Amino acid sequence: MAVSSFRSGRLPLFHHPQLPNKAASAACTTRSIGGFKKPNGRFSANPKCGRALFLFAQYSQSSEAQTQQDRFSSRLQSSLENLPKLLEDIVQTSISTGPRGALRLAQGIQAFVGVGGEWLADVSRSTNEPTGIPSQLQLGLLSPLYLRKLFERMGATYIKLGQITFCQFIASAPTLFPPEYVEEFQKCFDRAPAVPFEDIQAILREELGRPIDSIYEYIDPTPIASASIAQVHGARLKGSQDDVVIKVLKPGIKDILVADLNFIYIAARILEFLNPDFSRASLVGIVKDIRESMLEEVDFNKEATNIESFRRYLEAMGLTRQATAPRVYNYCSTRRVLTMERLYGVPLTDLDSISSLVSSPENSLITALNVWFGSLLACETFHADVHAGNLWLLRDGRIGFLDFGIVGRISPKTWAAMEVFLASIATEEYESMASALIEMGATNQNIDAKAFAIDLEKIFSSIQASI
Repeated sequence: MAVSSFRSGRLPLFHHPQLPNKAASAACTTRSIGGFKKPNGRFSANPKCGRALFLFAQYSQSSEAQTQQDRFSSRLQSSLENLPKLLEDIVQTSISTGPRGALRLAQGIQAFVGVGGEWLADVSRSTNEPTGIPSQLQLGLLSPLYLRKLFERMGATYIKLGQITFCQFIASAPTLFPPEYVEEFQKCFDRAPAVPFEDIQAILREELGRPIDSIYEYIDPTPIASASIAQVHGARLKGSQDDVVIKVLKPGIKDILVADLNFIYIAARILEFLNPDFSRASLVGIVKDIRESMLEEVDFNKEATNIESFRRYLEAMGLTRQATAPRVYNYCSTRRVLTMERLYGVPLTDLDSISSLVSSPENSLITALNVWFGSLLACETFHADVHAGNLWLLRDGRIGFLDFGIVGRISPKTWAAMEVFLASIATEEYESMASALIEMGATNQNIDAKAFAIDLEKIFSSIQASI
């Protein structure tokens, strides 16, 4: 959108003392080609025109070379100024990572070697078959199967990144991507390697501070789901006999996340330093946001707060008959253990099962969307990880919202700017539109609002003209 930013960079070609005067310029008619005029079907030299074009070309080349040199000098100076800050940032990040960083690097190399070895073994077996090497094997580690295996071997951080980058876009939009990738990456939601039940029991004893059998009547040793960060087991509470699920943070996950995310952050900082064009895509900013949200996800106290906030929203808006979220049992929940009401249902993507529960699956989907969009306005936070594994149709016909580890927040300031933006679209007030977008943080900080408004007007006019 920053078309106006180039306006001040136009070269003053027609005001340079080396260029020919008006009379000479006038001699260059639209019939001239490279300083040659075509009278009577034959080409003949026009000295004035040739001289003018020669000077023009010479000036353009020298100006372009000077511009590139100035641009390079400016970039070099900016890089030298930012180098001490980059080095300081790398040192501080490395210190906060500790020795875990070197271990994770070695594990990453081991993951590449391991999956690469599987691929080579499969290729070797396929060469002996008459049909030849399958197309999936020809893609190497970029094939759906091996790419998913690589994410799983790299561990929690990369499984989660796989969910964010691939799963959310691929598995949630199956019609837009090859079915092979959809099928494989849907497994990232709940088929991460499971932690032995003995380790889960040790965490429960440590976190709850009392014997497990004094709280739970029964815990199923087979996990319901094993995600990248946590593992979920079915259980029954002692006394009330309520069916619950226990979400347990996998051991050592926080240290792994910190090491991996710090490494990714350093890589992003170096990439932006080497190529400032990456800063236009806010690469470091995106990595910071991902790091912040993923580290919040390992604190189940925050997730419990998010669930209670959503339940209050449903009650306040009278939506408890349309949707629900699991009740949290605070007396047996901690930062690493979250005990919740067990909800029974099927993912909204399971069309066959949905049809057996309700007569109109479309209405259920509309209800889910309405409840979620309503939470954007009326809830302190909104569910920011809505996918098939976290959005269920329950047996009683309600929509169940699960897993509030990742939530979003929209500040009142942003909402106010959004209202102005929507109103300005209807009234075609482009200066208000530009100011609203700047207020929402949709542009760079230093921007000419009036020039931005002119650019917006041109864009909307071109859109309307093409309709």
